Amino acid sequence: MKGDKLAKTDAQRFGGEFGPVRSGETKGVSLSTFKSLVWTSNLGGLLLVAISLELFTKANWIWATVCLIAGIIIALFPSNYEIVGMEEHELKSDKKKNSN
Repeated sequence: MKGDKLAKTDAQRFGGEFGPVRSGETKGVSLSTFKSLVWTSNLGGLLLVAISLELFTKANWIWATVCLIAGIIIALFPSNYEIVGMEEHELKSDKKKNSN
């Protein structure tokens, strides 16, 4: 029972399959997909933060706080993804440094 919990090392968070330690059966995203996710989430988060600021000026505190927190969560979402192909580039440059 105790050994089962220690043996499982994969990520448990939402989007964790794309996290820093990826298992063999999961895939990351390409660089262009990652850039699209970042731009979309940043613009969506910025829009929600702007809406929350407007709601704060109207003294609608609960909806303003909800929009502010949602905007921050949406803006941080792509940080869960791992870009495919970056590790091969790093390995090649490490081999070049070691051979010199």
